[in-house]
Amino acid sequence: MISSELPEVLGMADRVLVMREGRITAELDRAGANPESVMHAATSSAGGTP
Repeated sequence: MISSELPEVLGMADRVLVMREGRITAELDRAGANPESVMHAATSSAGGTP
């Protein structure tokens, strides 16, 4: 399933892959996926670069 609707994703998925600028930035299991962790992965830059 591909969706930008966070409540839908968190309600249906067993695993969440978060993408930013075409790259996977996080893979979260159901227990680790919450709005805060998903948004952090979607907005944080890896290695400290914007």
